Parts: sequence; structure tokens; C-alpha cells
Amino acid sequence: MRPLRRATIFLSLLIILVSSTVFFHLVEGWSWVDSYFFTVVTISTVGYGNLVPATEIGKIATTILIFSGLGIFAIAIREFAQLQMQKREKQTDWLIAHLGIPPEDADAEEVANQDDQPHESRHKT
Repeated sequence: MRPLRRATIFLSLLIILVSSTVFFHLVEGWSWVDSYFFTVVTISTVGYGNLVPATEIGKIATTILIFSGLGIFAIAIREFAQLQMQKREKQTDWLIAHLGIPPEDADAEEVANQDDQPHESRHKT
């Protein structure tokens, strides 16, 4: 995936976090920490339930946050996991190259060739 797309995903997540935190601080009257905590708990689907919007607009905004925030959060988690997998693959490839371990396919080919050798020796006699 292109770095621009990754940056867009993480920027979108940051915008949702900041805007929701500000919204809940202003509308619900929660502290900055409580507003941020509620936002993170909501989009990560943890949902402790200790903070609940009391206003109608807060409840509507929470449903919007769930649908939009959860999608962006899931995509960001997927991207993070893919980056970690790519890093692990590069490390594994580097390790195999420096240790001189042959690929698994090479072993399979040698085994297949060993099976053919007895057949060839029978035909030569």
C-alpha cells in the first residue's frame, strides 16, 4: 500500500479522535480526559459503559462515531498489522540470506529427484 494512503488513514483516525474529543467535551461537559477516553473506548468497541451521553445530540453523535470511527479504526489496525508482517518477512528473508538456509522448495525438489534415481539405474543395466 502506498505511504500516502497509510498517511490518509492515520490522519483520518486522528481527526476523528480529536473532533470527537472536542465535541463530547463541549456538548456533554466531560473533562478532556473523559471525552478522549470515551472516544477511544467507543471506536475500539470496548465500551466500558461508565460514561454515557446524556443529551440527544450526544447520543446521535455517538452513533455516528460508532459507524465512522469503527471503520477507520479497523482499517488503521489492519494497516498496522500489515506493516508488522512486512517487517517480519524482511527480517526472515535477511536471516535466511545470511545463514545460507536453502528455501523449502529446494528440499522438495531434491527429494523428488532422489526418487527418480533408482529408476534410472534399473534401465541402464
